[in-house]
Formats: sequence, C-alpha cells, structure tokens
Amino acid sequence: MTFIPFHIVLVAPEIPQNTGTIGRLCVNAGAVLHLVDPLGFQIDDAHLRRAGLDYWPFLKWHRWRNFPHFLQEMAPKRMLFLTSKTNQSLFQTKINPGDFLVFGNEQHGLPQDFYQTYHDCLRTLPMPGLHARCHNLANAASIALYEALRQQNFPIER
Repeated sequence: MTFIPFHIVLVAPEIPQNTGTIGRLCVNAGAVLHLVDPLGFQIDDAHLRRAGLDYWPFLKWHRWRNFPHFLQEMAPKRMLFLTSKTNQSLFQTKINPGDFLVFGNEQHGLPQDFYQTYHDCLRTLPMPGLHARCHNLANAASIALYEALRQQNFPIER
C-alpha cells in the first residue's frame, strides 16, 4: 500500500512554539506542513527550534507567500477548515489520505472570507466544556491529524 500523507496548513501562524510543535507532529505522523504568510515570527526563531527540537531537519514543509499562491501551486483536491465557528464535527467526517487540514492563526482564526467561501468544508473539534472557546492551535492540529490517521488505521510510511 502506498503511503499518502496528510497535509497541515497554517494560515498566518503567530506563535513560533505552536508552529514548532506542529512541525514535530508532522514529522512523527508523516504529514506535510504548509506555512502561509504572513508569519508572526522568523523561521530561524529560537522558540520554533526549541519546540520542534531536532525534528525540523526531517520535516517536509513549504512556505507560501499567500493563500492564493498555495492554492495555485498545490491545487489541493480536498480541504477541511478547522474552526470553532461551525457545528459540523470533524469526527463525523470521513478524512481521506492526501486531505489538507487548514487552520487559522492563534488570535483571529481563519480569515473572515473563508467562512463563506469554504462554508461546506468547515469542521470543528467538539468542546463540551462549559467555558470552552477554542483549542490551542498545536493541540487542535494534533487532534485533527490523529483523527485522520485513526480513520486510516495508522498507516506507516517506513
């Protein structure tokens, strides 16, 4: 069986520790990381390196100047946009190998126009907690990516 990786897309991430942690996650899960500018940090940021530990050299990643550039170059077949602003649960969605899981930034979430443009592709991670607002970006990426892997019975790239 051919391993087809999942993709994590971070649109304008702001916190280097989250991006470093997600980079490490992608290495461990065999996923590809896409960073869409503007970034709120430099790629050589010490916090990014510290969170990613020594995994960063093994990361398959791309940096895009904006979301239209990403779309043009990657032409993703299917994208799922993670947000707290929908009732459609990711856990009720079939996630396919090669799907792109798209996340907004830590402070503002997805760009406003995405909510209308990609309305049918919006998914959420249920939060039954009384005071829940949203998950930490790195935690949300971990939950979503491991749900995708779980649905595929945890394929191994090796």
